[in-house]
Amino acid sequence: MKLHSWNVNGLRAVLKKGFEDYVLTYRPDVLVLQETKATPDQVEIPSSLGDWEVHWNSAEKKGYSGVAVFTRETPLNVTSGIGIDEHDHEGRVLTLEFPDFFLISVYTPNSQDGLRRLDYRQRWDRDFLAYVCRLEEKKPVIFGGDLNVAHTEIDLARPKENRMSAGFSDEERA
Repeated sequence: MKLHSWNVNGLRAVLKKGFEDYVLTYRPDVLVLQETKATPDQVEIPSSLGDWEVHWNSAEKKGYSGVAVFTRETPLNVTSGIGIDEHDHEGRVLTLEFPDFFLISVYTPNSQDGLRRLDYRQRWDRDFLAYVCRLEEKKPVIFGGDLNVAHTEIDLARPKENRMSAGFSDEERA
């Protein structure tokens, strides 16, 4: 099974700039997308891509975050969010259950300039990990997504200058 993950930073825009070529060239069986910034009614999937089931979790705020999963296999179950209201309105998690595993598309919140959302980000990290651990008690979990963190210095240009920047703070990298 070929599983691809892609932060599209706006699915409507990327549909006009290479999405079709990418899918036809690499032919993933499953494609997990982050930062879709769209609702299903705003997007038309080109028929040239063939038969896909597309599952969505869109943010309540228009044009913000959102995740989707394109799959050729019908999942047993689809769950939007992690079951915590504080997080679920932003459309950041979509879980598909298959016979042998759970598949998650995740778009982790950014701590933003001045780390003004760091407290929220830390709650998110704790709650998302707990969610994944609960699923893992039942069967293996595969997740693809944008975790909004550069884990080690090699993952980032100019690590010293970015030490306390969003995505590279000590708290996020712990």
